[in-house]
Amino acid sequence: MTCKYSFLNRCDRLSGEFSGAFADLGTFLPLVLSLIALNQFSPQGIFMGFGLFALFIAIYYRRPIPVQPMKVIAALVIAQGLTPGMLQASGILMGIILLVLAYSGAITWMAKQLSPAVSIGIQLAIGLQLIWMGGLMMSNTWSIGLIALAVIFLSRFLPLRYLAMPAVLGAGMLWQYHTGAADSFTPIVETQWTIGWPTLDEWTSAAGLLVLPQLALTLTNAVIATSAMAKDKFPEDGDRLAPKQLAKTSGWANLLLAPFGATAMCHGAGGLAVQHHFGARTWIAPAIFGSSCILIALAWGPGIAGMLSLIPLAVLGSLLTIAGSQLAWSRRFIDGRPFCILVIFSTAAVCLLVNTAAGLAVGVVLEMGRRQWLTISDLKS
Repeated sequence: MTCKYSFLNRCDRLSGEFSGAFADLGTFLPLVLSLIALNQFSPQGIFMGFGLFALFIAIYYRRPIPVQPMKVIAALVIAQGLTPGMLQASGILMGIILLVLAYSGAITWMAKQLSPAVSIGIQLAIGLQLIWMGGLMMSNTWSIGLIALAVIFLSRFLPLRYLAMPAVLGAGMLWQYHTGAADSFTPIVETQWTIGWPTLDEWTSAAGLLVLPQLALTLTNAVIATSAMAKDKFPEDGDRLAPKQLAKTSGWANLLLAPFGATAMCHGAGGLAVQHHFGARTWIAPAIFGSSCILIALAWGPGIAGMLSLIPLAVLGSLLTIAGSQLAWSRRFIDGRPFCILVIFSTAAVCLLVNTAAGLAVGVVLEMGRRQWLTISDLKS
């Protein structure tokens, strides 16, 4: 009997690693497939970049630290039809900036200025944005998206619950194959792997149009907030998950892989939340994800492109919604002090109404005011 339960537990853990490995597809696939389908970027370079980065993460951290596209850069490139050279330049520039901040120690100082309340506020804003994006992706076929959400939610109460996400993906692809009734990323064009180098105009344009808007989100969500969440979920790992380390790994990955066609990449608190929710706990999850990306890059052709295009947009939207809800929620909403709640919701509101950098500034100013008030109160007493 003991052996039976041990076997079931092992299967449950492995299914969790497998499910968690692909739990962040709601964020990953829409951006990556849009770059390939709409902008005609090289799928080989993009998938190979993610694969190598994820395998390095598996070896270096031995935890499911997520690997994601830099959302602001990818979204602007897609929306404005920018060139591969601009995308390449933005990745290299982001890599250099992150490495300078990491090795100079500036990122450690910045992390100390960011209180948990400010970090939670930023996570709340980003989580709500992901939920909104997920809803838009489900809007044309609500029934598919809601069924996927319901299945994943109800699976929490069932054995081998971590198999729900790949099962939903597989069922959605089969349904799309037989009916073709749902929105999806089609057609995905076949593009050759080309390696180039940005022009001077592409460097300057990327710095102003892509790097500056992305920098605030990367520092807050991909470095500082991800570090805070990782330490909370894996407290035994300590300084190995510090902001300085996350900045180094993101920096080196972009600096080394962007010249070969990889898109700008980073970590992300939302990805960590959803991967952990679906059962990822060790190096196995990023190793599975990285190996899959490398296989896709090496075997890219009409067959792989057609298979990925079968994933209904509504299913991806349901995954994105789950990632957003996991990121947005915090126990501080229940047990936090009144001023803490004020900082959280003020930071989130300004992030949503203005931008992440402005929200960060408001949160830091409020926290500085609170500290100054406490100092004056102590002096008077």
